[in-house]
Amino acid sequence: MADDLSTPAWMTEKSAGGCQCLSIGHTRRESAIQKTIMGMSQTIRGSVFSEQIAGRPGLLQETDPRVKTVGLLGLLIVVSFLRNWYIILGLYGLTLAMAAGSRISLRFFIKRVWLFIPLFAGIIAVPSLFSIFRPGDPLWTIWDFGGEVTLGPWSLGSGLAITHQGLKGAVILIIRVATSVSLAVLLALTTHWADLLKALRVFRVPRIFVLILSMTYRYIFLILGLATDMFTARTSRLVGSSSPREDRRFIASSMATLLSKSHALSEDVYAAMISRGYAGEPLTLHRFRTNTGDWLWLAATILFGAAALGSDLFIG
Repeated sequence: MADDLSTPAWMTEKSAGGCQCLSIGHTRRESAIQKTIMGMSQTIRGSVFSEQIAGRPGLLQETDPRVKTVGLLGLLIVVSFLRNWYIILGLYGLTLAMAAGSRISLRFFIKRVWLFIPLFAGIIAVPSLFSIFRPGDPLWTIWDFGGEVTLGPWSLGSGLAITHQGLKGAVILIIRVATSVSLAVLLALTTHWADLLKALRVFRVPRIFVLILSMTYRYIFLILGLATDMFTARTSRLVGSSSPREDRRFIASSMATLLSKSHALSEDVYAAMISRGYAGEPLTLHRFRTNTGDWLWLAATILFGAAALGSDLFIG
């Protein structure tokens, strides 16, 4: 009886050349669709991780969302008026200190900020480095034209050079964008999305604007989940590799299916919300309550912002 229940030999034998049913002589490369879906999955996981950060005990997590929104938005406005890059760096240092006090990994925080938006800001700022677009004192002459060159009514100067004024302006733009994005990311990471929407309504942000933000944030991840499930179902039924033509056909059909599902889902969700008494106001299980620590944090933030503006005006 024991022999009858043993595993057949053919199930445990290993093929000398490996399985040839999925690949012939080479490893199958990831398609563009698979890379896109994996990126969607990482986006969903990143959102869940952000909600976990907002639930941790920390400096900003324990601050009232209304007070926190006023303070961080005030600092963001202050940054937009600063002209001295040393003072902007000081404000950026304050942002890093608040992130550390909120138990956010500085490596994760810096990577999240500097990986995207400041990089694009740097690309935008590159033309302003050159004397053709921003004349000034040359730091490095790249090409001497041998005389003044004109292009119609515009003068290109006597050479192509990186100017002191252009470099300073580009650096200020990049660190200003980085600091502004850091403040916005800090607010988003340390506040639950529903609490942030409720705080916006306290400040009389239009109801329709808050509703659109709420629905977009909530159901964009649901649509991403549907797309991931569709791709997983296709992959589980696929033997071998698909041709580019089949991939394009799958993408087109998936887009149409997702559009149809999202339209039907929006109608069903809105009807369900109305039937449960939704009147356009975001509701949460947390009641906003301020304490002495919240007001002290706001006062310190206001003083720091005022000191930064005063120092910038004094230094010029």
